[in-house]
Amino acid sequence: MREGKAGRCQRSGQGHLRRSSTPKMFPLKDAEMGAFTFFASALPHDVCGSNGLPLTPNSIKILGRFQILKTVTHPRLCQYVDISRGKHERLVVVAEHCEQSLEDLLRERKPVRLTPRKESFKPKEKFLQECSLYSYSKVLCIAFEVLQGLQYMNKHGIVHRALSPHNILLDQKGHIKLAKFGLYHMTAHGDDVDFPIGYPSYLAPEVIAQGIFKSTDHMSSEKPLPSGPKSDVWSLGIVLFELCVGRKLFQSLDISERLKFVLTLDCVDDTVIVLAEEHGCLDIIKELPENVIDLLKKCLTFHPTKRPTPTELMKDEVFSEVSPLYTPFIEPASLFSSSLRCADLTLPEDISQLYKDISSDYLAERSIEEVYYLWCLAGGDLEKELVNKEIIRSKPPICTLPNFLFEDGESFGQGRDRSSLLDDTTVTLSLCQLRNRLKDVGGEAFYPLLEDDQSNLPHSNSNNELSAAATLPLIIRERDTEYQLNRIILFDRLLKAYPYKKNQIWKEARIDIPPLMRGLTWAALLGVEGAIHAKYDAIDKDTPIPTDRQIEVDIPRCHQYDELLSSPEGHAKFRRVLKAWVVSHPDLVYWQGLDSLCAPFLYLNFNNEALAYACMSAFIPKYLYNFFLKDNSHVIQEYLTVFSQMIAFHDPELSNHLNEIGFIPDLYAIPWFLTMFTHVFPLHKIFHLWDTLLLGNSSFPFCIGVAILQQLRDRLLANGFNECILLFSDLPEIDIERCVRESINLFCWTPKSATYRQHAQPPKPNSDSSGVRSSTPYFSAEYTEPPKTDLSRDSIPLNDLKSEVSPRISAEDLIDLCELTVTGHFKTPTKKTKSSKPKLLVVDIRNSEDFIRGHISGSINIPFSAAFTTEGELTPGPYTTMLQNFKGKVIVIVGHVAKHTAEFAAHLVKMKYPRVCILDGGVNKIKPTGLLTVPSPQI
Repeated sequence: MREGKAGRCQRSGQGHLRRSSTPKMFPLKDAEMGAFTFFASALPHDVCGSNGLPLTPNSIKILGRFQILKTVTHPRLCQYVDISRGKHERLVVVAEHCEQSLEDLLRERKPVRLTPRKESFKPKEKFLQECSLYSYSKVLCIAFEVLQGLQYMNKHGIVHRALSPHNILLDQKGHIKLAKFGLYHMTAHGDDVDFPIGYPSYLAPEVIAQGIFKSTDHMSSEKPLPSGPKSDVWSLGIVLFELCVGRKLFQSLDISERLKFVLTLDCVDDTVIVLAEEHGCLDIIKELPENVIDLLKKCLTFHPTKRPTPTELMKDEVFSEVSPLYTPFIEPASLFSSSLRCADLTLPEDISQLYKDISSDYLAERSIEEVYYLWCLAGGDLEKELVNKEIIRSKPPICTLPNFLFEDGESFGQGRDRSSLLDDTTVTLSLCQLRNRLKDVGGEAFYPLLEDDQSNLPHSNSNNELSAAATLPLIIRERDTEYQLNRIILFDRLLKAYPYKKNQIWKEARIDIPPLMRGLTWAALLGVEGAIHAKYDAIDKDTPIPTDRQIEVDIPRCHQYDELLSSPEGHAKFRRVLKAWVVSHPDLVYWQGLDSLCAPFLYLNFNNEALAYACMSAFIPKYLYNFFLKDNSHVIQEYLTVFSQMIAFHDPELSNHLNEIGFIPDLYAIPWFLTMFTHVFPLHKIFHLWDTLLLGNSSFPFCIGVAILQQLRDRLLANGFNECILLFSDLPEIDIERCVRESINLFCWTPKSATYRQHAQPPKPNSDSSGVRSSTPYFSAEYTEPPKTDLSRDSIPLNDLKSEVSPRISAEDLIDLCELTVTGHFKTPTKKTKSSKPKLLVVDIRNSEDFIRGHISGSINIPFSAAFTTEGELTPGPYTTMLQNFKGKVIVIVGHVAKHTAEFAAHLVKMKYPRVCILDGGVNKIKPTGLLTVPSPQI
């Protein structure tokens, strides 16, 4: 078993529910969202890879490579938003979209209108407005803006290769946005699809010369070199030429003749003149200004070695008048960086301008990623949109059968299925349904106040509805569009103020965490801060180490039902993050299971390996301190022993049965705790489980373990050893929401010190040196483990711990639970005045003489020597009835002989008494406090 039930579960959500901590995308503003679809190449079913495993489908490879495109954010590029897989290797890509393109301008078939060559340039805005379609200045502006987009892509290692008027879009203000710029990258330079990337009329000569290469031999290493940035410069040159002459080139030639013609340009001296002569527009070209002709010649330089790159071309003299009109793009600082996040914040001189438009489209101010996420929640269906526009057409299966089929499998008769080719249509996704859903959400919901401590609920003008939604099951809340809008906006604002607002993030996370913000919220809950990227980049992830082999073996078995983590890109990221952790923790070693532990962090931060590594590095010391030592047996054994005591504490009947049949935690719980349940649950369940786990301390996993056992309680009690082994080898379906609820309840019933482990992470030094115990709630952001005092639990040998069925609690906890206060320094105790019923019963098992000399206020005396009959039942007595009345509440056994208290507690557990524990150190620990009371003498 590798993933238990997880290995066969359905993948967690569609592509649109996959969230990463990517750099913040731009607001939607006036743009729209569009979707286009294509098919990945199908792989043969009978071929395996070199590792003996089936080949990864090409659609999975594309999906993995696509993710990085979501981080490429620039004003000149259409923002990629999401990708999802359909049937038969279909992929649907969602990206920012604009309705108008240069293709529309070319349809007017008008050449550029000449403007006076000595035209003086005007202020930026006025100049750009007056650059009409037909002025050469507009051509220069278009060229410069396209080059801005290409330069930024090249900086990220991306080449367009499909540049054409169709993919050069114009926003509402007439500025350029490049579309489909990631197709060449995501398809591995066209290897993973059955269609060529690029348009014949716009392909560079070196691209045509290489030919359309498609290897059918998967072992072949002979592949053409991928296109470089200069191929896009040629494509830009053809587009600019078409704009200047007002017509499309090569329209009278078929595809093969177009390609041949471009290759013959090697023999000519002036490509621009030859193209003009060929299309009968030499007069128009000759009338162009020299700088425009010079630009065309540089773009249409035949040999790529002599052709400039986009970066070089932007610095050319031809743009000397245009370039000053554009301010350089500054990438916003990420949440976890050493630079000041508000350093480049610009505000208008009159701040009232920010909110002058009362009827603002508030939704358009949210990021494209958020709008798309809400669109999906409001019933958006990508495939349905494409079917409605007849982009996806269903074909009766009978029509796909071949006419002739030979014994060797070769078939004849069917024409080529053209659906495998690229349909270049982009369908605009309508936001009407989403806007209608959010029509009652007021403007104040988009700008919640963070400083007014009103309530834990998200802010909205429809607070009643949100209050009702907050009480619904989590799975329903996560699908409620209005509720998620409010939660996303609130968390977005809180995270922007991190770490200043860390406590408020913690407080809101106790209600729920919106899935879209989960990656960054977890990082905040784990206290990740500082320049994490610099730290991660400094780690050597390339030098071979002995662990490499084990990592390579484990990754292909880790949560591979998930499309993202099963992609080659996912495997590479797994490898780097795991290796970074191993290299940066020389005192620890790689244990199997570390890969499963890494999976949730990598999934949520797929485009931010540094954050995935930082979260993992913060998580392990908190919850799995020293679990990854080379010799971790003492840590694991202590952990499992405490877990056994927790089972006995919360469910003695189940504990008795499991002990009787010999089904001990060593047989099933090691993968639970070593991987914090990521080995046995699928990711979508882990997310909900860890949303709560990260709010608790290192003892919370014990409660999760007990809650899982209690869900399987009836089946465990009804079965013997062999049946239990079979049950856990294929863990039944666990209701994770119920598990979380019951874990919290168990956690609240467990005394703090009952889960004490000497091998747990040492408490951090407390700045409060007054010696007074903090009154901070245990389940809160501010809570830290208190420093050790004389009243804390003492470490005992592991064998002694194993011999005790019930957990020990410290004198500190007993004082808290008895609601006693120590006035001054160990002076006369005073009982806290509370009307609530007592939380616990203290059973003093010393003999009556010792009890009379001094005992804890409110305790009862049942001497150990005469407590039980020979049959193991409680001896009837005045206090036996009181003990039975307290069954279900915490019972603390107090004595001065540790062996006797342990035996007494074990007897009560045998009698199915829950919540039985032992006072660590016995009465002797309490004596110095002055809390023992002496009864008044009888007169």
